[in-house]
Amino acid sequence: MATLLLFVIYLCFISLGIPDSLFGAAWPAIYTDLDLPISYASIVALTVSVGTVFCSFVSGYVIEKLGTWRVTWISTILTAFALLGFSFSDNFLWFCVLALPLGIGAGSIDTALNNYVALHYNAMQMSFLHCFYGIGVSLSPYLLSFFLAGSGGWRSGYRTMFVIQAGIAALAFASYPLWRVHMKPDAAGAKEEKGKIVSPLKLLLMPRVRAACMTFVGSCALEHLCGVWGATYLVNSRGLAADAAARVVTLYYVGIALGRLLSGLFSAKLTPWQIIIGGECLSGAAILVLIAQLVIPIPPIVDGIALFVIGVGNGAYFPNMIHLTPENFGRELSQSVIGTEMGSAYLGIMLIPPLFGIFAQRISTDLFAPVLLAMLVIMAAATVRVRQLIRQNRM
Repeated sequence: MATLLLFVIYLCFISLGIPDSLFGAAWPAIYTDLDLPISYASIVALTVSVGTVFCSFVSGYVIEKLGTWRVTWISTILTAFALLGFSFSDNFLWFCVLALPLGIGAGSIDTALNNYVALHYNAMQMSFLHCFYGIGVSLSPYLLSFFLAGSGGWRSGYRTMFVIQAGIAALAFASYPLWRVHMKPDAAGAKEEKGKIVSPLKLLLMPRVRAACMTFVGSCALEHLCGVWGATYLVNSRGLAADAAARVVTLYYVGIALGRLLSGLFSAKLTPWQIIIGGECLSGAAILVLIAQLVIPIPPIVDGIALFVIGVGNGAYFPNMIHLTPENFGRELSQSVIGTEMGSAYLGIMLIPPLFGIFAQRISTDLFAPVLLAMLVIMAAATVRVRQLIRQNRM
């Protein structure tokens, strides 16, 4: 039963990834179709993040009241109907209105499933969980590219993603017997644990929590900069067509999935910290290649390869840091800490991609690679700080 439930959780994480990559890949076609300024993508991304940040910070209270199963299927339904609404939107205001439930659904399911797997499964299974997120974020821009190249356009792409999302929501709802069995007290200790609920403000007074949160700010800002602005960068700075850019960005998301798959496979030989540091080095090398093309002529295919490598390196970061949370902060605090980490991650997502949109509008999308490098530096510096505080046994 535990294995079957884990498979259901994996499928639910596909549903988390589908909306995350869809908007960025579709945006070059959307702003052209609706005659919108390029920077308006930042407003939609900001609105999504507001909903996600709010839900992440209050997730400890919500999960305690509703339980992981209810949070999972309700959140998936919420994101499914938000995607359907996007497909019918004919003005920018509706995009902003629908972005809020999209963010609320994402923040709830992300925190709930991350904490559940961190408590009840091992590092390999956590990495595989996030590998399925990588499948979701790879699937949506890949399928979208066919609609953009054909007559269906971005609206048909969104409707197709709604059908997939709704199917996963139905499966999550039907999985209740699996959750009920797995949470029984006699199920080898697998009963859903009631953690100690601590407010984010109190947690952020702890130096180790602050440092851990900064790692998520850098990593997730980097991830979503590539997702939201990668296609626009390829169109405006590298001269690709919108459908070709969507396919190239798919390489980035495939890299995320592969990075998390490899992380799971290597977890038997390497510690989570070794995987984290190796991923940072890999992403840094690829970002330097993107910076080099600002001064050296490089074929556009190299951009795709570099984005793929960034995905591999940064993709391994998130599941390993989440898996370390019960170890770093204790099982009792893990639910509250993971919620605070998620909220901090989405603060980075909420602030950095929209700020880049302003720079792209007023200066150039050529700033894409330098901003990626800045996020990597923040992530690496915070990683060093967390490890230092752990060695000093300081919370």
